[in-house]
Amino acid sequence: MIPIDRADTAFILICAALVMLMTPGLAIFYAGMVRTKNVLGTIMQSFVMIALISLEWVYLGYSMSFGTDVSGIIGDLSWLGLSGVGAAPSPVYGPTIPHLVFAMFQCMFAVITPALITGAFAERMRFGPFLVFSLAWAIIVYNPVCHWVWASGGWLRNLGVQDFAGGLVVHLSCGAAALAATLVVSPRKGYGNENFVPHNLPMTLLGTGLLWFGWFGFNGGSALAADDIAGSAFAATHLGGMAGMATWLAIEWIHRGKPTTLGAASGAVAGLATITPASGFVSPNAAVIIGVIAGLACYTAVAYKSRLGYDDSLDVVGIHGVSGICGTLLLGVFASRAINPSGANGLLAGNTSLILSQLVGVVAVGAYVFCASWVLLKIVDSLLGLRISDDTENQGLDLGEHSETAYGS
Repeated sequence: MIPIDRADTAFILICAALVMLMTPGLAIFYAGMVRTKNVLGTIMQSFVMIALISLEWVYLGYSMSFGTDVSGIIGDLSWLGLSGVGAAPSPVYGPTIPHLVFAMFQCMFAVITPALITGAFAERMRFGPFLVFSLAWAIIVYNPVCHWVWASGGWLRNLGVQDFAGGLVVHLSCGAAALAATLVVSPRKGYGNENFVPHNLPMTLLGTGLLWFGWFGFNGGSALAADDIAGSAFAATHLGGMAGMATWLAIEWIHRGKPTTLGAASGAVAGLATITPASGFVSPNAAVIIGVIAGLACYTAVAYKSRLGYDDSLDVVGIHGVSGICGTLLLGVFASRAINPSGANGLLAGNTSLILSQLVGVVAVGAYVFCASWVLLKIVDSLLGLRISDDTENQGLDLGEHSETAYGS
């Protein structure tokens, strides 16, 4: 057995903390874009995931996601309650770090993914039913998809599908679930007639900065060692994010006449999300190209949202869903074994099979997550009612759901 490496362990502990910080950062990012009366309700939807999903992960989720494979579909329950997950390394998952460290690093991914979905139905879902849906979604959707893509024996992993840090598991999953949510939960009152102006863009930019900071742990830590692959992923993360932001701003300037701070934030997140699945497999120049494509694709998706008629409040579908698809497929184009010998060459390196595998991954994950999410939402809605009342919507989530206000009168 390979001995525990203290440098690798320290590195992954720091990365886990960075990924954990992303969920409060996301809460601030989303809260700045809603109206004043919904600030705390929006923050609460992300923040509470730290408690709810962490409990689910410890007692069920980790074993379902990474436990001994059952037919390529799900893990067994041998690690229920983290039984047997301790200081000894896992021979499969991070062989130079304690198994418990790997489990907690992955916990932070499980936490932020359902939190990302909340932007799609911001300002209009009841808190109690939201908790029920999020817990059920983690168990029925996130855990199986995580196993398919990342676990030893997962069927998509066995097909050669690659996802370095969550293009399928995190971004496409939350985007597909967000699309289902926008179709099940009716639009905000006044949608299509009123202009829903963000109440505090400096807050959104602060959240963007926290997300960008945490993303280095998100992607760099997915190397599971303080090594050259982590350094490559770190560089690709930053370059993809900056290229996404620059491209979004350039298009917005040409299209709308002025660049905006909201555009800068949106473009950065689009670039960061799109580079995520490819970050450990591509060169710095490829990361820039992927970021540019991200800015173009996600700006277009968001711009055409109103024509499609669905109320994706904070553009989860147009940014995370589209990023997950684009990043996963672009990995199949730009991946190079010269960057990561344990990966595979992509289309530009003469390998056509990888992009076909990536396409299978996109279709399989997208279809399963959308259908399962739609069914879960329908069930919760029929039993508990997802939509807040008209009175609560007029009053706002902060008072109606939490009896608080973000700002004094």
